[in-house]
Amino acid sequence: MINKRASFFDLKAKSVFITGGGLGIGAAITEAFLAQGSNVSFVQRSEANAFCDQMEQKYKNRPQFIKCDISDISELNYGIDQAIEKHGSIEVLVNNAANDVRHSTLEVSEQFWDNSQSLNLKSYFFSCKKVLHGMIGMMGGSVINMSSISYMMGNSGYPSYVTANSGINGMT
Repeated sequence: MINKRASFFDLKAKSVFITGGGLGIGAAITEAFLAQGSNVSFVQRSEANAFCDQMEQKYKNRPQFIKCDISDISELNYGIDQAIEKHGSIEVLVNNAANDVRHSTLEVSEQFWDNSQSLNLKSYFFSCKKVLHGMIGMMGGSVINMSSISYMMGNSGYPSYVTANSGINGMT
């Protein structure tokens, strides 16, 4: 049988931290790192134990799920601390979590704006900041900030989201 998945030996046993790693694109990212033998921790708001069970059965390598609202930076920092305690300093950070709920400019309140920016941009910055000391100590690491081209395409229907994605690219 031919293995159709590429093998990257340098990812084996790497400590990986993913935001939003149990659903959608994030689940696919988690699975891809597990397939390489990485030690994966991920955070998200919704329950993910069934996904972890599935991954453990398939790869004999259970990801660490930490329930967390990443828009609360103290919760995010705690989640990263839990991952570091289990797998050591974060060697690969994947900022993936986002919310692209549709909205119009006229319906955006200050609270909506702040909540959207906290989830879609602020959490990216502070997760990078939190893992930075470990990466400096290891003299390396990788930060992968997922974004969207929506802001470059002039998409309408979610001005707060496209603003955050433009900010992600500027920050990165």
